Amino acid sequence: MKLLVTGGAGFIGSNFVHYTLTRHPEWKIVVLDKLTYAGNLKNLEPALQQGRCDFVQMDICDPAVLEQVRGCNAVVHFAAESHVDRSIEDASAFVRTNVDGTHNMVQACREARVPRFLHVSTDEVYGSLGEEGLFTELSPLQPNSPYAATKAASDLIVLAYVRTHKFPAVVTRCSNNYGPYQFPEKFIPLMIAQAMAGERLPVYGAGLNVRDWIHVNDHCSALDAVLQHGRDGEVYNVGGGCEMRNIEVAKLILRAVGRPEDLIEFVTDRPGHDLRYAIDCNKTSREFGWTPAVKFAEGLAQTITWYRENKQWLDEVRSGQYRNYFEKHYTQRAKTFAQ
Repeated sequence: MKLLVTGGAGFIGSNFVHYTLTRHPEWKIVVLDKLTYAGNLKNLEPALQQGRCDFVQMDICDPAVLEQVRGCNAVVHFAAESHVDRSIEDASAFVRTNVDGTHNMVQACREARVPRFLHVSTDEVYGSLGEEGLFTELSPLQPNSPYAATKAASDLIVLAYVRTHKFPAVVTRCSNNYGPYQFPEKFIPLMIAQAMAGERLPVYGAGLNVRDWIHVNDHCSALDAVLQHGRDGEVYNVGGGCEMRNIEVAKLILRAVGRPEDLIEFVTDRPGHDLRYAIDCNKTSREFGWTPAVKFAEGLAQTITWYRENKQWLDEVRSGQYRNYFEKHYTQRAKTFAQ
């Protein structure tokens, strides 16, 4: 298996690379990443130093991706702009990367006759739930943020190519991930970083928004199953089965770090803030025998420990120093396995 992973220097992508190299040591992996602010080669450092994966710095909107996907057995497509607040401020990068970039990847993979394309999406395409019910794969797409709208568009592009061109693709939609290497603009790592520093924890509104949390390793195990056994044209939901209010998560982190709850600071709510996400992943469990293995209390404790033990990583990301790593260590684009 020769696998190309787009966005593999990001949070979920890099965890997937590490998971795959552990689970399938015989596979060859090429990581393709533009290295925007959320891409960090230090996330891949162990694998790169050991020569276990190759790296190509490239924009997924570049027509040259065609040469990178040639000869690949599969492409796992993580690359996306993903921060809702940034999409509210300016959605142009989201449209370019999430919509145009995905279309470019699909076109390239179709031309190169790649046998499998796994498009990694989000439950945010479904919009907001009330207090009852779960998102299923048949739930209507009702995105409420520019980010979610661009992800919904990319999902539909992929699925349209399946139906029109018999393109061999599957789509996954996952709930909120947490774990190591997550950029500290996202909720859990931001709360951890602020608590560790004894600084205020900004929580939107009254902190009552509910998210279904899944450890990134559980997400990776589901992706591995879908990659190998998913049926073309199908959508598979992936969830952790762990609904928690944001305020509850913030308090758990403060308690674990030994900080007082009065560090919580309620801030003006995000425009169009979805109230609740919750995933029904029975289809994924039924077809692959997959279930999340990491309990939230255990996973959160492990995540806090990781950020404590990797404070240099966190400090460099928060200061922006991590951006120098590529220039220092990878001044020339690595060759792919095909070359």
